Amino acid sequence: MGRWSAKDGQSVAIEKDRAGTGYRGIAPILILLLMALAACQESLPDEWSRFRGPNGSGVTESTNLPVRLGPELNVIWKTPLPPGHSSPVLDGQRVFLTAVDGDILTTFCLDRETGEVLWRREAPRPRSERLDKRNNAAAPTPVTDDKGVYVFFGDYGLIAYDLEGNERWQIPLGPFDNAYGMGSSPIVVGDRVLLVCDQSSGSFMMAVHRDDGRVLWEVERPEAKTGHSTPILYRPETGPVQLLAPGSFFLTAYSVETGEKIWWVRGLPFEMKAVPVIGGDTVYIHGSSSSQWSDSYGRAIPDFSELLPEHDRDQDERFAPDEIPDELARRWIGLMDLDADGYLNGEEWNYYQAARATNGGMWAFRLGGSGDMTDNSFLWHHDQSVPQLPSSLLYKDILYMVNDSGIVTSFDPESGEVISRGRIEGAIDNFFASPVAADNKIYLVSELGKVVVLTDDGSLEVLAVNDLDDLAYATPAISQGQIFIRTRSALYSFGLQPVGDRGN
Repeated sequence: MGRWSAKDGQSVAIEKDRAGTGYRGIAPILILLLMALAACQESLPDEWSRFRGPNGSGVTESTNLPVRLGPELNVIWKTPLPPGHSSPVLDGQRVFLTAVDGDILTTFCLDRETGEVLWRREAPRPRSERLDKRNNAAAPTPVTDDKGVYVFFGDYGLIAYDLEGNERWQIPLGPFDNAYGMGSSPIVVGDRVLLVCDQSSGSFMMAVHRDDGRVLWEVERPEAKTGHSTPILYRPETGPVQLLAPGSFFLTAYSVETGEKIWWVRGLPFEMKAVPVIGGDTVYIHGSSSSQWSDSYGRAIPDFSELLPEHDRDQDERFAPDEIPDELARRWIGLMDLDADGYLNGEEWNYYQAARATNGGMWAFRLGGSGDMTDNSFLWHHDQSVPQLPSSLLYKDILYMVNDSGIVTSFDPESGEVISRGRIEGAIDNFFASPVAADNKIYLVSELGKVVVLTDDGSLEVLAVNDLDDLAYATPAISQGQIFIRTRSALYSFGLQPVGDRGN
């Protein structure tokens, strides 16, 4: 793969929307006022500063967004970039995202108004870990605040830059053992950067100080054996701010201040990839089980101690591959073999039992409590057409999800009753990006670059199906009248008005 060049990265501004606006003759005092306004808009409360925007919801209050868009329609600018699956994030006048430039892990900072590349920084890459074909070495999304930007690469670790691109600190992490590659993104809460690193063994979560990278706390997550979900915040009326982190079988709430586990719910699938969303006092979370597992869901798996006398022929108290008594376990030994020694021991068999005892679905749980809250907090469960990768969306009191094969479902979030379900005509495709919403519109982006715009009433009425004619995996970002959509080869900024004329 070739390297991206600075010349290739020049943004392409679309001038037709600006023709006749009189910008060239604008009075100097008005220019100063506009500059002051832009400065005041740094780090707006609803700014899209992390994966999926404000608290991972995918929702913002931005207005004046286009329904129709395309490579030459309502484009403010287009900047060619190397490939990457991370989403753009924004802070005032800057856009940040990561990419893999040839074999080089790269962080980009672009000018929000023009798309010009302001700076790019290369990260060390001491290794190249295994990746699922749907993943990318630049999959985790950066997070930004008034101090700078923080990026995580599974092939290196966590790095902080200031807004001008100067490195502030770095923390080498890993190597990691995740069958699909790493995917969780860092978030910022006050003075700390938090990161979840789930893998086959040795999963952990850490908080580091945003100023110097010193570790404030680190906690193990032994129950999380795989995962890619990015956590969100829950702010109860009393008590500490909590971090909600999905993992294998559990959704767990931790204290942001100390990392202490506060409460949890059971019953989730073993592979959790979606971001939870909060509405009022309820959290909605979904996960999809492999069809190979779901087809035999509910079949009792005997205990290890029951199987050992008959199948452990060499009496070493573990199962060699040819001793494993369950066909599915033999096929999935790579995921079940947590210590990678080629055998299944009692702990690993118990893990297999637990994984087989869960099923995919969308769950609604009441927030809060102490300890195991599963029985007390469960509200409803839905198990049809559930996504594996795209996160759900709660917008204007309607819950939406689009699964990987393109089936969209809308729910009444109170009851879990389905309002509507179906595929989008003109966009029969795979969907890996998560839906986002603003300005009474819902945006979905398919793998083939179809940008679907839906009404916000749960009917799944299609306002437009737009075609970017390029592959797309990243979740869009929305801010101040612009929607930023990343394709395999470029980042687009779409909008109805010149940037300087936008409100929030």
